[in-house]
Amino acid sequence: MKNKLILIFSLLVSITAIAQETKQRFSLEEAISFALENNRTAKNASRDIEAAKQQKWETTAAGLPQLNAAVDYQNSIKQQLQVVEASAFGGPQGEYTAIALGLEQSLIGSATLSQLLFDGSYIVGLQSAKVYLEISKNAKTKTDLEVRKAVVNAYGNVLLTEESVTILERNKLALQKNLDETTKIYENGLEEEESVEQLKITLSTINSTLNNSIRLKKVAYQMLNITLGLDIENETVLTDNLETLTAQNIDLAFTNDPFSIENTIDYKIAENDKTSKELLLKLEKYKNLPTLSAFLSGGYASYSPEFTFLDSDQKYYGFGIFGAKLSIPIFTSGASNSKIQRAKINLEKAEDDLTETEQQLKLQIASAKSDYQFAIEEYSIKKENLNLAERIEKKNQTKFFEGIASSFELRQAQTQLYTAQQEFLQAMLNVINNKVALETITNQEL
Repeated sequence: MKNKLILIFSLLVSITAIAQETKQRFSLEEAISFALENNRTAKNASRDIEAAKQQKWETTAAGLPQLNAAVDYQNSIKQQLQVVEASAFGGPQGEYTAIALGLEQSLIGSATLSQLLFDGSYIVGLQSAKVYLEISKNAKTKTDLEVRKAVVNAYGNVLLTEESVTILERNKLALQKNLDETTKIYENGLEEEESVEQLKITLSTINSTLNNSIRLKKVAYQMLNITLGLDIENETVLTDNLETLTAQNIDLAFTNDPFSIENTIDYKIAENDKTSKELLLKLEKYKNLPTLSAFLSGGYASYSPEFTFLDSDQKYYGFGIFGAKLSIPIFTSGASNSKIQRAKINLEKAEDDLTETEQQLKLQIASAKSDYQFAIEEYSIKKENLNLAERIEKKNQTKFFEGIASSFELRQAQTQLYTAQQEFLQAMLNVINNKVALETITNQEL
């Protein structure tokens, strides 16, 4: 029996150890690093870069030598006849006869080497492929910044709900104790019924808020899991706490940094758009230039009335061809000029969009700085307010049980405390979120 108990205990320990191993633990920085590798949007952005690299080579290869081979077999089930003068074959003068030219079956094998010598569109295509790759890289940077911001927000929301649940549970226990004590005093005829009722109202409100916070905590974890690229029901454990992260993110000197608009990712993306419009204009102009290409083709041909092409004595006749093609656009009824003018208009729009983006970024950065500074100030104020609310609630509780303060005054002090607690939690989260918002706009290094 003793051995069985030891075995069962060992199994329970093993199962517990395995369960703990399946939990994934993250500090905030670890969560960010994990998300940048596993977030589905981030992974697709990386795939876009690889696709852009392949497209760049695809465009480059179009101007390199191209080699193609072909085998052409024909069997004329009923040969087409040609009408010729009969005198050419010894017939009467002035008469015509129909004859079949060639044999019924043929097999021709050939290989063609072609080379593009000059094409303005190809030159622009090479430049466009390079810009497209740069666009993909900037899009990846933009995605990573947004993923980082989303992880910080989701991580902070989980910590907020965790702290909120802990505080509400502590408040509930204190309220239940007050209610029990007040009920006993009331039953002894030393307290009014209203005092009990006031405490019951406060307790029911706390219970409702606590239940809602527990539900929100589950949703917050699910949101974080999705952002990290994990299964929505994954058991995730966070190792940082809200107050520590808040302290780490308080840096007023950060708002004094000389942020460069040109280094922001949104500005770079707008520049990419302008460059692409310049290339489209260049492409329409280059389409009016001549194109020149050359080819070299050679092979063997064989003819027979029957399929004897695989026989060793079958005769094959070699041939070779070299050629070049020069194509010169001459007249398009104004279509080319219209395309050029349209490309110019799109370029002018892109230039204005770049200027607008620059101005908007200046405004966004100024606003983000202000929000961040305000969040830090609010954090200090809410922290002080919480300390005051705790002292006021404690004093009113003492006065209430001494019979000096009414139940209404106690409830007011308690409600004020609960509000201050939630405001302080939100103030800490605001510091973290506003800091990452400023970092995202200014394209801080990941």
